[in-house]
Amino acid sequence: MENEILFSEKQKFNQWWLWLILLGVNCFMIIGILQQVFFEKQFGDKPMNNYELLLTAGVTLSITLLFFNFRLDTRIKKDGIYVRFFPLQLKFKHYTWENISKSYVRKYSPIIDYGGWGLRIGLFGKGRAMNVSGNKGLQLEFTDKKKLLIGTNKAEELTDALNKIGKYNQ
Repeated sequence: MENEILFSEKQKFNQWWLWLILLGVNCFMIIGILQQVFFEKQFGDKPMNNYELLLTAGVTLSITLLFFNFRLDTRIKKDGIYVRFFPLQLKFKHYTWENISKSYVRKYSPIIDYGGWGLRIGLFGKGRAMNVSGNKGLQLEFTDKKKLLIGTNKAEELTDALNKIGKYNQ
C-alpha cells in the first residue's frame, strides 16, 4: 500500500471580498457593454470604442474564471508529499521524505509573512508558500535549507496523518 493516500485536501479561494470585487468589476463591464454596444449610448466621459470595451470585458471575465478554477491540491502518502496549484501546475510536484528535514503544521499570517494568498515568495528567509485561504499551513523545511509552506484548512487531520507515519517533526 505504498501509494495509499493518507491525507487529501482540495482548497479554493473563498475570500468573500475577492468575489465581491470580481463580481462588481464584471457587472460594471456588462453594464458598459449593454449601454454602449446594444443601446448605442456612450459609456463614461471618455469611452473606449466597442472593440476595446469587449476586449476589456473578455479579459476581466477570463481573470474571474481563472480565479474560479484555481485550486490547491495536497496529498500525503508514505513516499512523500504531493502538491499542485491547478491550473498553473497540471502535474503534482512530489517532495520525498528523504529531502525533507522538518514537517509540521503552524499558524502564520498570509499577508505579513507572504504578502497574501496564491503562489508566494516570503521575505526574510520564510521561503515559498502555496495557499488560497486561512492562516494554517504545513511547513516543510528541506535538507538544502529551503522552505515551503502549504496552506491547509484541515490542520488537525493533516497533523494526524503526519503522526501516523512518524513524519511530524519540528
